[in-house]
Amino acid sequence: MLNLIYTTNWLTSKQDSLFKDSDITVQQYNVLRILRGQYPTPCNIKLIKERMLDRMSDASRIVDKLYTKKLINRKECPNDRRSVDVVITDDGLKLLTSLDYIDDLSKDMLKSLTSEEIDTLNHLLDKLRD
Repeated sequence: MLNLIYTTNWLTSKQDSLFKDSDITVQQYNVLRILRGQYPTPCNIKLIKERMLDRMSDASRIVDKLYTKKLINRKECPNDRRSVDVVITDDGLKLLTSLDYIDDLSKDMLKSLTSEEIDTLNHLLDKLRD
């Protein structure tokens, strides 16, 4: 268990360092990627929360910050006034395109493992969570 916690903190630190020069956080990046995957279809906050990697993050607050940065648009859902439709803007898409290299750097963190070892690790982590 200690090794898992240590490795989680190591990975988080590495990932945070990838974003130190950008104007967004890892959680904001995750929300933008979710929205890009849905583009041009809008998402609601509930869908964003379900797909976020960090379930402890406050999706509404993250959406507010992204809206302030003009990386997303939001509008009241016509079918449910309590719900908000969120869609990524062209600026948000451009920012993500400029950060696509992060996926390659993230993959580099696993370069010491073979494909089979990665499959085994994924299987064991899935099994641990079940």
